[in-house]
Amino acid sequence: MKDRKKRGVTEELSIATLHVSIQELYEVSPLKKMFRSASVQIFRQFVRHQVTDASLILERSINKVQLLGRVGQDPVMRQVEGRNPVTIFSMATNEMWRSGEGANTDTGDISQKTTWHRISVFKPGLRDVAYQYVKKGSRVLVEGKLDYGEYVDKNNVRRQATTIIADNIVFLSDNVRDRM
Repeated sequence: MKDRKKRGVTEELSIATLHVSIQELYEVSPLKKMFRSASVQIFRQFVRHQVTDASLILERSINKVQLLGRVGQDPVMRQVEGRNPVTIFSMATNEMWRSGEGANTDTGDISQKTTWHRISVFKPGLRDVAYQYVKKGSRVLVEGKLDYGEYVDKNNVRRQATTIIADNIVFLSDNVRDRM
């Protein structure tokens, strides 16, 4: 029992000594500034998370698409009255896989699925370059974001459309790069 009490007193003295040592380190000016700036950062982070107004809380999100494929039609430039012009073209991407018994070998059947995408280019410089140089059959890499919208067709039927809003186009066909 006495050993346990002695050990407890020794542990308390060690903790007190450690506390004094940390306090002495804190008083050294570069460390004092570092601890102060760290505590200010922690306080700011705490206050930031305590804000209850939902309009003040900004949350990051990502809407990014990368497509590598071939252009399906020459681009067209459209301009709706009162709006900026837009260059529009279609693009095909292919997905291939082996099916059947030999899925991991060369004996399986090869299946392919082609998906068509509608690409819209609104950026003024990119819009003009796309209109001039994108041609049917060109191999391109398009980077952009997904956009969902609605339109009314010729028969007054409301339809939904998915569009890729292009932020960047990389021309991969040799003949297109030579013309630029």
